[in-house]
Amino acid sequence: MTAAALPATLAQAVWPTGPLGTRRAAQAARALVLALGGCLLIAVSAQIQVPMWPVPMTMQTFAVLLVGAMYGWRLGGATLALYLIAGALGLPVLASVPPPGEAWAYMTGPSGGYLAGFLVSALLVGGLAERGWDRTVLGTLASMTLGTALILGLGWAYLAHMIGPAAAFEQGVAPFVFGGLLKIALAAAVLPLAWTVVRRRTP
Repeated sequence: MTAAALPATLAQAVWPTGPLGTRRAAQAARALVLALGGCLLIAVSAQIQVPMWPVPMTMQTFAVLLVGAMYGWRLGGATLALYLIAGALGLPVLASVPPPGEAWAYMTGPSGGYLAGFLVSALLVGGLAERGWDRTVLGTLASMTLGTALILGLGWAYLAHMIGPAAAFEQGVAPFVFGGLLKIALAAAVLPLAWTVVRRRTP
């Protein structure tokens, strides 16, 4: 089975969109279920903490990158937009749940750049996945590195306006580099393996 004959994304491989002419209501229902499932995955992963030096590592960014790669840029971007909207409305989906009425202040505070980076990163990684980057170890390493760099870069740039570039790097980037590398390696192991399973099951 050639790469061109495979679905564009893992989500399409697991749950195909259906043949041309499939009713729009069915397509919309599929997209909604996947988007809600992706939001739930990110929300749950934000609460998972792995003890690590110098700071505990959550699995939130891993879930963000995974959703982007599995869904593609359109559905992945829509899922992250829905996730951010849920956070702005005060739903308990963020890593730190703000007090009632303070969700928007939290999202535009020091974490604002990272949250924006989630959306941009999902769009980028999703677009690269649709071009087959997630089907090999090297391609996945490259796309996940770019996605992680976007999240940390936008987070640093936004935080630098508040506390200065050096302090922003020391507090908002350096502590998360090692954990980010581990999550990149995990994605490089999981995604190509998933595509191997798809190839074997596709006639």
